[in-house]
Amino acid sequence: MAEIIGSWLRMIFPKKLINILKPVAYYFINLYKSIYYSFINRRYKKIVCHLREKEKIKVAFFLIHDSVWKYDGIYQLMKKDDRFEPVVVVCPYILYGNENMMNDMTQAYNSFSKKGYTVIKSYNEVTKQWLNVKKEIQPDIVFFTNPNNLTKKQYCISRYTDCLTCYAPYNFGNSHLYETMYNQEFHNLLWRLFAETPLHKSFSVKYALNKGNNVVITGFPGTDSLLKRNFIPLYCWKQNDKKIKRIIWAPHHSIDDNTSYLSYSTFLRYADVMLNIADEYAGRIQFAFKPHPLLRNKLAEEPGWGKENTENYYNKWKNLKNGQLVEGDYIDLFLSSDAMIHDSGSFLIEYIYTGKPVLHTNRDEHITDRMNAFGILAFNVHYHAKKEEDIRAFIEDLLIGRDAKKYERNFFLTSELLPPNNKSASENIYDELVHQLF
Repeated sequence: MAEIIGSWLRMIFPKKLINILKPVAYYFINLYKSIYYSFINRRYKKIVCHLREKEKIKVAFFLIHDSVWKYDGIYQLMKKDDRFEPVVVVCPYILYGNENMMNDMTQAYNSFSKKGYTVIKSYNEVTKQWLNVKKEIQPDIVFFTNPNNLTKKQYCISRYTDCLTCYAPYNFGNSHLYETMYNQEFHNLLWRLFAETPLHKSFSVKYALNKGNNVVITGFPGTDSLLKRNFIPLYCWKQNDKKIKRIIWAPHHSIDDNTSYLSYSTFLRYADVMLNIADEYAGRIQFAFKPHPLLRNKLAEEPGWGKENTENYYNKWKNLKNGQLVEGDYIDLFLSSDAMIHDSGSFLIEYIYTGKPVLHTNRDEHITDRMNAFGILAFNVHYHAKKEEDIRAFIEDLLIGRDAKKYERNFFLTSELLPPNNKSASENIYDELVHQLF
């Protein structure tokens, strides 16, 4: 919107006048938006009153990528409660063509079907029709898994302001781009935005047009399983030898991004290095290659890589004697690992919940300039690699059991990351819904 207005003003008015008119135009646009968001908020209050009279609440979870699903705890709590009727709707990811879109949907649908979810694919391959959610499901509540416009318009929030709309971030917020992270139309239209910590709510209060009046602090549901004392992870490693250390390598997808808040990736720098290290440490360490789900498509379009080279690279990890390719859910992988090497945005905070050593491969000297205050706190309790030798030093320390940052990580976990109310984040979200509706 801002870019369109700026372009329009430049075509009509001289530069000096534009500098005067632009803030005035933005003022009235934001005033209009604020009035609209206030209207939607009043509508939500009426919807809540209406739903309190219903015996069963239908809840649709809109899923795009199964690897960013954070709602398992909430879904399971609803499944046990006769007052809720939850269903997962697999929505299309439309940015990388029809073939990739269909493959992603099929993978997500099959994965959730095997886990016993009530799941529907939004595309019917027999009738060649897209699911009309409002007509065929008639949800009272819709949970979104991504704030960005990655799917078809009929599965975006603007079509569901006659339902109660909810969102818990799919990753722990650590970016410095506050407008993008907290003040998109998506964030302002939500009925409930479930924040990770008090600091994250303060970002919404400061930057969102609705002043964060829809934000509830619950903790981050994506890490609930990491905090369960009685949770027994599945052993998901190729070699079942407890003497061999297990390291996750999780590279980010931003190989083509040199300017924005997403410029984290060091994959192109370390792709061959990590394969060589895996080969060198065979018999002492096994590695899990856990790429961001967008990396494969990015590499397929990257000069010098392409689809064939990308598939060959992924298959090398898949076929390594002491290596493996892991796509999709990662909780079991985290809990059964010994350490992680990454440049990921979300894992910057999530892996700290395990209490295990973690190394961040730094893209440049200004990496923290692209983080908010919370992200910097998490970054500082990591080990850091600026070159290959730093990665090797981290691995050698792991082999001998040296972990100089253990106390710092544990203090950060207990002081900043634990959910409120001595409950899991999922329980806090479920309690908020029950409190409002029943």
